[in-house]
Amino acid sequence: MPRLLGPGEPPAVTWHNRGGASPCLLLCEHASNRLPESLGDLGLPPGEIDRHIGWDPGALLLAQALSARLDAMLIATGYSRLVIDCNRPPGTPSSIPERSEDTTIPGNLGLTAEDRAAREQELFFPFAEAVTAELDARKSAGRPTCVIGVHSFTPIYRGVPRIWEAGFLYDRATGLARPLIEGLRAQGIETGDNQPYQIEITEDYTVPVHGDARGVPALLIEIRQDLLADEAAVTLWADRLAPLLRQAMAAAVPA
Repeated sequence: MPRLLGPGEPPAVTWHNRGGASPCLLLCEHASNRLPESLGDLGLPPGEIDRHIGWDPGALLLAQALSARLDAMLIATGYSRLVIDCNRPPGTPSSIPERSEDTTIPGNLGLTAEDRAAREQELFFPFAEAVTAELDARKSAGRPTCVIGVHSFTPIYRGVPRIWEAGFLYDRATGLARPLIEGLRAQGIETGDNQPYQIEITEDYTVPVHGDARGVPALLIEIRQDLLADEAAVTLWADRLAPLLRQAMAAAVPA
């Protein structure tokens, strides 16, 4: 099998605040737009990888700010979602997309089984296994836990403006999601309830696998990208979300 990452390239997974005491395990599955050197630019024009198709702009900064405020461990990916998406089941068309939104990804066309396996073995599974190992350790220790993925979304999708400023995506974790949705709406913030996306068991990984399948409350936070445009904006959202997350965890995560 060909090697994807060369010596000295950044790791597939990074940990932040590994000793965090919070029951919340934060994930950032679309943290980076970095590409392995072996893949060049995936055949994309300059600047394309910097758009939402390549990562979730602002998501890692928000996740790090929440990690600090909540004293929560954060596990983040190291490479672009276009190489392989760590919130998609391996083998699905959206795992290694040949087209993202309206953009063809030339470097993802005509991949061999070995090419796909290399991306899974070097990028997807190290992240998934890091999350699994942490959740297993917490279960063995009898430590209460919830899983929260931190994401951002585009203000306009295929020409259609999105009215939401934030959203929460979940399936079984209603008790964790409702206080968050209601808390932001009480502040006059346009907040999506399973918007701008919905969790689909065949298309999502974090919530169905790391959360619902284990009986662990799990959801994704989505913040509109134009509202995470600078450090002050990230700070504002972290300050809004942190107290609501504490309240929601107190209500929904068994002590």
